Amino acid sequence: MTEKDFLLLKALHETENITKAADRLFMTQSALSKRIMAIEEELDTQILVRSRQGIRFTPAGEEVYRSSSAAAKELEAMRTRLDSIRDTVCGTLRAGISVNYALYRLPDVLASYHKKYPDVRLNIRTGRSQDLFKTLTDGMLDIAVLRGDYPWDGTKFLLSQESVCVICSRDNKGRPLNEYTYIGHQTDPVQSVRISRWLRENGIRNAEGFSVDSIAACTEMAARGIGWAIVPEIALDRFGGDIRPCTFEDGEPFVRRTYIYGTPDALELSQVRLFMEALKKGKA
Repeated sequence: MTEKDFLLLKALHETENITKAADRLFMTQSALSKRIMAIEEELDTQILVRSRQGIRFTPAGEEVYRSSSAAAKELEAMRTRLDSIRDTVCGTLRAGISVNYALYRLPDVLASYHKKYPDVRLNIRTGRSQDLFKTLTDGMLDIAVLRGDYPWDGTKFLLSQESVCVICSRDNKGRPLNEYTYIGHQTDPVQSVRISRWLRENGIRNAEGFSVDSIAACTEMAARGIGWAIVPEIALDRFGGDIRPCTFEDGEPFVRRTYIYGTPDALELSQVRLFMEALKKGKA
């Protein structure tokens, strides 16, 4: 077996489908099937069973997959250790970035960082902060930029703090919020609770409207006068409507915080440490 076979087994395990695995690996189904047969012949054991619903690993196949996954991690760890002793900034950067930070702030930082350190292999994941935090605690990331405060024993740095705002179109400025549509958006449970608190304190107990899956869609709809929304300031650089920072009943500003989380071992690597510094400065 080769290192390519480790990737092949990973794709099969994740997709449970020959066609999808072949597409992911940029192979033909025929070539993939032949390679599976070659692995089975080499190991003298059947690793897959096929059905109309897809594929499943046999017990022997599950063991092959576990062993190959462990071998792949060891190879990557070896490369990282070798890269870390070189004079040039290189190696792999495994970073998880909150989807909203990735959309509104990351491109400039990453472009500058990549230009300055082109030998670094970028392994960047974007997604919901709560999902990325689990990935970080599972040891799959070196550093993460997350929206919200999570319990963490490693390096933790407050990257930014921004206001959470009520937004609407210019035509709707000053209009009582109870008179027209509230546009919600998906967010983490803690932020949802704080939004509900603000709505309750402002007498908006039955916010009727609809919800979208991203802040970008939410702001676009508000700008077009479809309704009003509550969104963090990070999404409002180009918003042309009315913006009003929110405050709670006790005078506490409604803010959204973004943190950098880093593992102690990973921050010993120059490529990770320099990326953290680039995030702090907003550029590489």
